[in-house]
Amino acid sequence: MDRAFHALGDGTRRQIISMLARNGAQSANQLRAPFNVAQPTISKHLKVLETAGLVRREVTGRVHLFHLETDPLLQAEDWIASHRNFWEGTLHRLDQFVSTADQEDGQT
Repeated sequence: MDRAFHALGDGTRRQIISMLARNGAQSANQLRAPFNVAQPTISKHLKVLETAGLVRREVTGRVHLFHLETDPLLQAEDWIASHRNFWEGTLHRLDQFVSTADQEDGQT
């Protein structure tokens, strides 16, 4: 999961993930088209995504197609959801504590 979060920490890579989610499998050239970057640069981004398990490469002849792999995204979503529930509960309890303390201050 660390590699997935690292990979998702970059805006270009998040856009690549979005493109694959929207359009399905695409070649490196198709994924590079919206960005003003050289082929080696997009290849580095794709390698990071591949190492994180977020994309899978399919080689057919000279064409490399990249497919989105959703399992790491689902694991990240589960982790975020569990921590969100914890913090929302903690913040709710803090709010109740502060409200109670404010009411007690007003009564004295």
